[in-house]
Amino acid sequence: MRVIDEGTVFVPPESPACDRVASFTSLFVDSRGDVIAGFQLGSAKHGIDASLRLCRRRAGEREFTTLVDRFPTTFAGRPGTLAGAELIEPEPGRWLLATTWFDRSEPERPLFDPVTEGLLRSKQLACESTDRGQTWSQWRELPTPGLTGCALTGPLIPSAEGALGLTFESFKEFDDPTPARHGAWLLISEDGGRSFPKVQLVARDEANQVYYWDQRLCPTADRRGFVAAFWTHDRKSQRDLPVHLARGRLGAEATSQPINTGIVGQIAAPAELPDGRLALFVVDRNTPPTMTLWMSNDGGQTWPADQRLVVYNHDEQGQLTQTAGQIDFVEYWEDMRKWTFGHPSLRPLPTGELLATWYAGVPGWMGVRWAMIDVSPTR
Repeated sequence: MRVIDEGTVFVPPESPACDRVASFTSLFVDSRGDVIAGFQLGSAKHGIDASLRLCRRRAGEREFTTLVDRFPTTFAGRPGTLAGAELIEPEPGRWLLATTWFDRSEPERPLFDPVTEGLLRSKQLACESTDRGQTWSQWRELPTPGLTGCALTGPLIPSAEGALGLTFESFKEFDDPTPARHGAWLLISEDGGRSFPKVQLVARDEANQVYYWDQRLCPTADRRGFVAAFWTHDRKSQRDLPVHLARGRLGAEATSQPINTGIVGQIAAPAELPDGRLALFVVDRNTPPTMTLWMSNDGGQTWPADQRLVVYNHDEQGQLTQTAGQIDFVEYWEDMRKWTFGHPSLRPLPTGELLATWYAGVPGWMGVRWAMIDVSPTR
């Protein structure tokens, strides 16, 4: 594997302040081969002014240009912020975008309550475009019945049977005094994303000791199943575990727990190649901080370290307090706000390469980078 080209999706300007911090990246390749890169944009991560931006790179071109500057952040008459711009094309020319909306009607409240360990009230929203992103419908809510503290965690995925899966996780809300319980879920649509009435469990530790955070899913090469990768955290031992992996099918509840890949890191974006190899693009915030592409030749059973490709090395200048040895959960959430790189996205291109994006920068100034990677098998 090798990086054959790289560049920037977005370089933050000196002003306005609301355009200086990009994070929470996403990738989408439409039916024409155009690439859409999405990300949160504001004056800070989860800042009070955070919205979404979409940038487009047309098929055959190299540079990204702005497609949508900002999306409206008010919903049902209440001010809010947006996090994540996940796109899919259920049918040619009709794009569906999903995001998480956080209620900011009390702007002094942080995203995470250090006392209750709950999150701001949130809703999962969707809108559509039938002119390839030039105009968009108004937001509509995607209910998550019985689940609170919810947030989207990665791409929507299709199945060969025509269903769509929207990935999200549940936790608890800001003022909830009861103990938190984490779960990784899917909303299932069988009508092209017009409704998502079914909820499917992907992963949850019944002992509530291990959190399968920030799941990222990709369809299998035949679209008859999916691969899920998890940033995995052990509350009891107060440390991150290696990246975990699971397989499943849309509409079928999980029958086994995710397995340990042995890969050290946090968020991991998977992509299954047409020849059956499985790629994982992993952010590792330990020393040295890196964005690394791993490859498995046996469906995720083994991940040879001598075949990994370090795509990006980062100089972390955030004033962090937590180390890999033992993590204070509340302080870890504060570190998440300070991290200045990460959030991997990965997509196969029609030409056979993999395209990766992530955010990177320094405190108060973060942009979005991309790399194109040749994954031709070595002979």
